[in-house]
Amino acid sequence: MSEIHVTDSQGVSKTIEYDSPSNLMELLKEADYEEVAAICGGSCSCATCHVWLNDPDQAAALFPDKESTESDLLELVDDFDKHKSRLSCQLTLEDHHSGLEIRLHKEGF
Repeated sequence: MSEIHVTDSQGVSKTIEYDSPSNLMELLKEADYEEVAAICGGSCSCATCHVWLNDPDQAAALFPDKESTESDLLELVDDFDKHKSRLSCQLTLEDHHSGLEIRLHKEGF
């Protein structure tokens, strides 16, 4: 079983176990994180599943680059960070992502 470490918008950290492969957005929704509204259901059209990947160098090595739709949507969010921000609906967790640290921000734009 693999695991990720999530810090919510209040600073509370929690470890979540997952089976590979798992969609990050779905995993966060199942864990009842209110910060991940995901109002489009994962179709990469709303940016309400925005997360920060704490270590941008690690994230760049572990995940494919953002496609243009994701990049365009991320630029609309209040807490956009060009190095850390990703849409969780676009990230699939595999075994080699175990130990990844994620931070959530307050829901909305």
